Amino acid sequence: MPTASGSRASLRASCRWRSDTSSSDVAEPVVVITRPQVHVHDADLSALEADAVVLTAEERRWGRRRVKTRAGRELQLALPTGSRLIPGDILYVARGWYVRIEAAPEPVLLVVPASFEEAVRIAFEVGNRHVTLGVDGGRLLIPDDPATVQLLNRLGVAFERGQAPFEPLSAGHRHE
Repeated sequence: MPTASGSRASLRASCRWRSDTSSSDVAEPVVVITRPQVHVHDADLSALEADAVVLTAEERRWGRRRVKTRAGRELQLALPTGSRLIPGDILYVARGWYVRIEAAPEPVLLVVPASFEEAVRIAFEVGNRHVTLGVDGGRLLIPDDPATVQLLNRLGVAFERGQAPFEPLSAGHRHE
């Protein structure tokens, strides 16, 4: 079972190869990724071709699925239950190329709170409804849905609809 090679152990991917013959008679290797790379330094990647998988916030929570990179490479995710991919994470490193996770723009409600108190009130009300919330500079980003629009209108909060990469705040943590 071949794995991606690299001169350092940190560049070895946690993956296995799988032949997929469903679309043609020639077997195309599909990389099955069982965990993202966690200890990869930019210096280790500088000579490699950069590729990316662009996913929405919801898609970054799905640990078992097939994805296609910007360059058209197919990867099969088989991540542990509860895994969450974070924009900027290195998903896979191979000889000559690597894949980074990117956040896809998605429909959001953009709120610029008028005061600290308004920001806290919005965060409380949105969180009380178990809706995720992101922070981008001085803006709050909330997934665009009718119930949240109704809530913001009821609270008298000004907002705009837009498209933006969405990274929800998380109670969890991670180690770099």
